[in-house]
Amino acid sequence: MLLELGIIPVEEIDWGRKTAIDGKALHIHREELIEETRGNDFRIASVRADLARPGESVRILPVKDVIEPRVKIEGRGGIFPGLISGVETVGTGRTHVLKGCAVVTAGQVVGFQEGLIDMSGPGARYSSFSRLLNIVLGIDVLPGISPHQHEEALRLAGLRAAAYLGEACRSAVPESVERFEWPRFPTPVRRDAGLPDVAYVCMLLSQGLLHDTYLYGRDVKSLLPTLLLPTESMDGAIVSGNCVSACDKNTTYHHQNNPVISELLRRDGTDLRFLGTVVTNANVTLRDKVRSAEYAVKLVEMLGARGAVVSKEGFGNPDADAMMICAGLEERGIRTVLISDEFAGSDGASQSLADVTPHADAIVSVGNANERITLPPMERVLGDIRVAEKLAGGQSGSLARAGGLGVELQALLGATNELGFEVLYARGG
Repeated sequence: MLLELGIIPVEEIDWGRKTAIDGKALHIHREELIEETRGNDFRIASVRADLARPGESVRILPVKDVIEPRVKIEGRGGIFPGLISGVETVGTGRTHVLKGCAVVTAGQVVGFQEGLIDMSGPGARYSSFSRLLNIVLGIDVLPGISPHQHEEALRLAGLRAAAYLGEACRSAVPESVERFEWPRFPTPVRRDAGLPDVAYVCMLLSQGLLHDTYLYGRDVKSLLPTLLLPTESMDGAIVSGNCVSACDKNTTYHHQNNPVISELLRRDGTDLRFLGTVVTNANVTLRDKVRSAEYAVKLVEMLGARGAVVSKEGFGNPDADAMMICAGLEERGIRTVLISDEFAGSDGASQSLADVTPHADAIVSVGNANERITLPPMERVLGDIRVAEKLAGGQSGSLARAGGLGVELQALLGATNELGFEVLYARGG
């Protein structure tokens, strides 16, 4: 089974008479983009479109989602299945990628937990999104709709915009092609080489209260853990619907470019054998937590894994789910590594996780989200600076007269992403 990603690099971006890729420049018809973003959604009152380039004095807040434009060229299904296209299984064939740019949905958002992206200054080093050419969509909705309708309207608008831009590279010739190939199912022949068999458990936030993730268009709150092809997320099978703290939120872009999956695929057959991805959810009741943890562990054991990598999303409540999964795997002799950020207080001296287990003796820390940072004022703000003090990680009175901002890393989108997407890590003392 094979997926090819045709990489079309984007190094310049501007508004033009038509949406098209010309060499490494992406030209966008602004009015057409706005029309495609709105679609036929009566809930959307207005859409503003702006461009934000690396190094510019631009602050984007609050940010709802980040999405990489892609288009399905060959193979079953289409991009963002269950939401933009049909529900056929994706992850094989060929997909073209506009690499180096992203759609960012911002403006009026549902709650206070969204974050920000700084395109320059000290905040930029904490987020890979500051190094992208961003198409920023400020979306306002009609007053009076429910929070869940509000979230859905913004989520689908961003996906429509990304799909529209992805079409610009449908007939483009890729500069390079990345090939991801794997057997139809792990067999004894694959294990004869003596390499360690490793599975990946990807926890998806699903706590309700707008803390949701979508798999083939279905909210995963009621999901029993399931096995995915390693590449399904690359075609948009997993979509973020979360309105949560920005630092460790998995945006749709993170799912499309999951570094754990990419690294395990890269090393498959060299120093390990990658058996597959088990996706599970993070629940709110003990009964549901136990059910999902037991089922996820069963799937990993059925694959014949000797080792596992577990990533999570969010903090506090999801820590319990992660520890249950870790304990279950270790008790069955499956050596497990967890990836997590920490909320250890601004001085790093507080308890980092809400739950622990003696079995969790191999944890990769991706940083302390409570660390504080002072952000300088920016010449342009895309979105609404007035929400800055209400962000998770913000603080009342922190918005300086000159437009500067004091926040925790928690407010910076992706700063402590628990897929290991950024540069932060902790070294044991």
